[in-house]
Formats: sequence, structure tokens, C-alpha cells
Amino acid sequence: MVADMRNTTKMNIQGMMVGNGATNWDFDVSPSFPETVFNFNLIPSKYLNFMQENNCNYYFNDFKNHSGPATCDAVWDKVQNLTGDLYWYDLYRNEANGALLVEDRMGMSVVAGVEKHYKKGMTVEEYTPWMAPHVNSKAVMNDFLSDYVNNETVRTAMHIPAEVQAWEMCSSTLEYSVQNEASMWIYPILRGAGIRTMFYSGDTDGAVPTYGTKRWIKELGWDVKADWRPWLTDGQVSGYIEQYDGLDFITVKGTGHMAPQWKRQEVTSMITNWISEKEI
Repeated sequence: MVADMRNTTKMNIQGMMVGNGATNWDFDVSPSFPETVFNFNLIPSKYLNFMQENNCNYYFNDFKNHSGPATCDAVWDKVQNLTGDLYWYDLYRNEANGALLVEDRMGMSVVAGVEKHYKKGMTVEEYTPWMAPHVNSKAVMNDFLSDYVNNETVRTAMHIPAEVQAWEMCSSTLEYSVQNEASMWIYPILRGAGIRTMFYSGDTDGAVPTYGTKRWIKELGWDVKADWRPWLTDGQVSGYIEQYDGLDFITVKGTGHMAPQWKRQEVTSMITNWISEKEI
């Protein structure tokens, strides 16, 4: 039976925000990683030069075969080994800085007198399993959100029925799949519909580096409406913004993949102003 969609509630979408999102696999994650870590002074120039001169390109989750001669593999492995002990989601952050360790990750809340048990957050290996051979992490990401969403008061405020299972960052019961086209296709559609779009990027992220984001935005070929400039919080530079015809691109300085968690004041101000259509 095909559902009748005519009476489905329509959402009045006014805008979309994406933070450090993988958008085009030809640019995001692995293809932009060597240049990113070189510019962060983490690998020597000879490795980057070799990869560029020999067209050594590797891709997220091996969604397509890497390019270049077989000698690329040894250099790619050296790049991975030199950066493997760093926190992939923030190359300048100590991963254990305030992070929960995996052995302490199980949580429990009581909802309507019933215990709800849940796994707090995810490790890097769980969140990005293709990185498992290159990282050795025991830290858990986003455990604070797990505790918040599973709190009985929060669940009640969100009208979540008591019989519904506890919330986890990524469901252990759903099957996830990777689209080869990623999500770049949605941006021209949103632009054509007149929907405001903002993409922000923590500029020390190694997982979805800002460098890759700049490359797919350039690929869009959209006109620049407002040139690159700094944006401030309490008189301090918090990042940079460039506005295109159809997209506002914003960097968050000195933080990585989870910018709203690690730069709360700055990102809250940025998002609030953007939603209110005020200058950032």
C-alpha cells in the first residue's frame, strides 16, 4: 500500500545549518587530509609533494579506488602513522581533556519508575570505523548529551512516552549506509527554493577538514556576496565568514568537529544571530 501524502503535515523550512558535514567525497575526509596536516606542521613537505606529484588520492571508506601508483600506499601509511596518536576530531586538542573513558561509559536513568540503561556517546572507532586501524582511542564523545536527553525531566518536556527506549548517539538497531554522492546535491535545491543555508566549520577538525569544505564550495561556482572577514565574540576573533549567493560559510577558530560543544559561547552567538538574520 502506498501512503497518501496529500494530508501530510508540511514543515515551513526557513533555513538549514550544517556543522563540519561531509558533503563531497572527492574533497572531504581523506582527500583533504594530507594538505590539512601539512599546513598544521604535522607532516614534512616531502610526503605532501610526493602525493600531489603522483596524484595519490585516497577516499572516505574506500567508496572508490584510490588513484596513483602503488608507491602511494607507503607514503599514505607514513602520513597516517605520524598523525595516528592525535585526536582526529580536533588535531590540536588532547582527547582526554575532560572526556569520559570507554570503561565508564554506561549510564542509567529512571523514567516513570523504570530503569533505562544506555551507552554514553561513541568512541572514535565506533563513530568512524574506517579509522580503527589508525587510532587507539579510549575517549568517548558526546557523553553529556546522552545524560541530558535521557533525563526524565527532559524526556517529559519533549513528550517522549515512558515506554520508549533510552536515547543513544547512533542507534544500535538501525542500519546505516553511505551514499556515494554524499550531500552536495541538496545545496543547489535549497538555493533554488530560496531557503537560507549556513555551513560552519571548526578549523582544527581532522575528520572533515575546513580545507575540503572550501574546495567543494568553490566547486559550486556561486558568486561571493560578502568577502572573507573575521567575526568576533566579546571583541575577540572567533572565526571567519564569507557569504555566497546561496550559502553562508563560517569558520570557528581553534576548535574541531564538535564546535558547539567546545566553543559554546561563540557558536551560540553565531547561530542566534544567523537565525535572527543579524550580522555575525
